Amino acid sequence: MRKKVTIVGAGNVGATTAHWLAAKELADIVLVDIVEGIPQGKALDLLESLPVERSNVGVVGSNGYEPTAGSDIVVITAGFPRKPGMSRDDLVRANAEIVGAATAEVAKRSPNSILIVVTNPLDAMCEVARRVSGFPRERVLGMAGVLDSARFCTFIAMELGVSVDNVHAFVLGGHGDQMVPLPRYSTVAGVPITELLDKATIDRLVERTAKGGGEIVNLLKAGSAYYAPGRAITEMIDAILKDKHKILPCAAYLQGEYGIRDLFIGVPCRLGAKGLEKVVEIGLTAEEKASLEKSAQAVEALVKTLP
Repeated sequence: MRKKVTIVGAGNVGATTAHWLAAKELADIVLVDIVEGIPQGKALDLLESLPVERSNVGVVGSNGYEPTAGSDIVVITAGFPRKPGMSRDDLVRANAEIVGAATAEVAKRSPNSILIVVTNPLDAMCEVARRVSGFPRERVLGMAGVLDSARFCTFIAMELGVSVDNVHAFVLGGHGDQMVPLPRYSTVAGVPITELLDKATIDRLVERTAKGGGEIVNLLKAGSAYYAPGRAITEMIDAILKDKHKILPCAAYLQGEYGIRDLFIGVPCRLGAKGLEKVVEIGLTAEEKASLEKSAQAVEALVKTLP
């Protein structure tokens, strides 16, 4: 029997994630959205593309949660989009209600599922999902680090004029302006970028990475990124459904790791069939620790504003 993935929110991020999942033939897919016709239409369109792709999965759209029952993974993308000039903090109150309601519905019908939260502000919305679902921390994760690391990889490859295949980048911390890119652990063909780029250039790339989402929002004028987020979500799902024990940067609920407790923070996570298998702790310099602590403080302040 194929695995089943529900995606709550059939907007650009949700629909693009469904596209990646179907193309990779990872699971049957249920798209859920409150707008009548949108999930049904996108699901049918995607389903009709699969004979060309030679991918044999099911795709259905629904305005209700009944078809989601028994899902292995539930991705929550539903929420108000970030608009130009709007910080992620501005989204907290608006999106907490949406994420909370969606979590309650899916947790009731898929009590053994793994939740992947994507709605912004990411770290705070993970906390909403954890509280409402009552799931253990192994089964509530946030998609942030895979996306942020991909952005950092992109900018490094562009700067050096090399293939992205050669680049591996590493990002910790909260999703947004408080993320913590780690140049020491970011490499090109195994060589740290600190050996290839001067500090001023690295600082510029780090700043662009931290503001990567906002850059796209400002370019699009209406809406936000969806190709890269959709692919990043799919990478996490692939690691879980295939029980890869793969290490990916994700938002996880820390219980003392990195000196942080009771907060969702982006850290290296080993993912497998049960979700989070282990938080991988790496050595940090005093400066990196300070940046991570600052990021954690920003997340904590955000969580305190939750209704």
